[in-house]
Parts: sequence; C-alpha cells; structure tokens
Amino acid sequence: MRILVGCEESQAVTIELRKLGHEAFSCDVLPCSGGHPEWHLQQDITELLKQTWDMGVFFPPCTHLAVSGAKHFESKRKDGRQRQAIEFFMMCINANIQKIAVENPVGIISGKYIPKHFPDLAEKYNLPLKSTQQIQPYEHGHEAQKTTCLWLKGLPRIEPTNIVDRGEMHTTPSGKVLPKWYSNCGNRKINRSKTFPGIAKALASQFTAYLESGLQLNDWNKLNISEKNRIFAQYV
Repeated sequence: MRILVGCEESQAVTIELRKLGHEAFSCDVLPCSGGHPEWHLQQDITELLKQTWDMGVFFPPCTHLAVSGAKHFESKRKDGRQRQAIEFFMMCINANIQKIAVENPVGIISGKYIPKHFPDLAEKYNLPLKSTQQIQPYEHGHEAQKTTCLWLKGLPRIEPTNIVDRGEMHTTPSGKVLPKWYSNCGNRKINRSKTFPGIAKALASQFTAYLESGLQLNDWNKLNISEKNRIFAQYV
C-alpha cells in the first residue's frame, strides 16, 4: 500500500510500515530524525494530500490544541494560532483518503471549547468531534502513561499488545504530579511528542492486518480478540 504518515519527523510509524513492505513516506516541515531521509518528504503536507494514498496516518501538532496548555489559550485565540491549528487538524481528518488515523493528546477537538470560542468552525466542521478511542503506552510494553487519542476513519480500534505496569509518577518542585518518563525526557516539546515504539508497531501491524484481511469493518469488529491475535501474528 502507498501510505502517507503526516507530521512525523521521528519516522517511528513509517519505519514499522516499511518493515511490513508498504510504500510509506513520512512528511514534516522538519528534517527527519529517524535515519531514513529517502522515505521522508520534507514539505508542507497540503500538496501531498492532493495525491492518491491508500491510507493516511497523521500526527498534527498539538501545541495549540492540547488541554495541558490551557493557560495560554487566550493569547492563542487572539493571534490566530489556535484557529489555524484547528483548521489543520480538520484538513487531516477530512482528507480525501478512505483509511485515516489521526493522533493527538486530550485536547479541544473533543470538548465544548470550540463551539464556545470558535462557533463558525464548530458549524463548519460539525464540532466537537469525539475521538474513536484512547490508548496508553503501558498497553503496548512501555511503563509509562500518556493518554493518546485516535480518530479513525475506515480503520479498526487498536487492541492492547503487551500490558505492563503504568510506570512511576514524579512530583515536581511546584507540586505538580507528572509521569516520571515525562519529567526525565529532556527536550519535552520534541521528545514528549514522539510516538512510543510499541504504539508505532501496533498501529502499523494492526492496520495492516485489518486491510490485508479483506474484511469489512463491521465483520472485523465481530471477531473476538483471539481471532484478531491470530491475524496480527502474521504482521509482528
């Protein structure tokens, strides 16, 4: 399959898809850090969405959307950054691609914030838009917590692959309690946004398993976890 992985400088998902034989390309305005520039399209994603793709997996920037940054929302409304971020997110999820997954942390796309502050965008895009599911790194082999939302179009929910301990928590000098991995991750803006390897592998292998099964989504959803795992095993 020909797959576009948007806003992914890390190439985590792209690499896993390549391992499975797909013609996957990462795209970002930043150079890639995943070590495969031959698979990286360093450009704005807008023109690429005009091409034909079998699947799109998108990681739109969350800086202006995540509720963790709520204290800055007023200034971001005033200078247009938040409006632009909402429009970009919706461009990804409404792309002319039959199979789409969009990833973001808990943010304003799902709640009442946009209807209150951007009623024109709420009407334009029929917002809020609830995520299809939420996943965690500890469901995929990493002792860490990071609530990750997925909006899925034509793709199945991701099943846990290796449930482990949720990981340690850390109290900052200011009294804020954070997952310890987050406190120790260095450059938070860059490193915290990277996809955990276990999640990247789950996205690539499970989406591939579903698409190559030939089943319709309703029929896939009727399978029990043992039946799905037998199919997943072919792509791990």
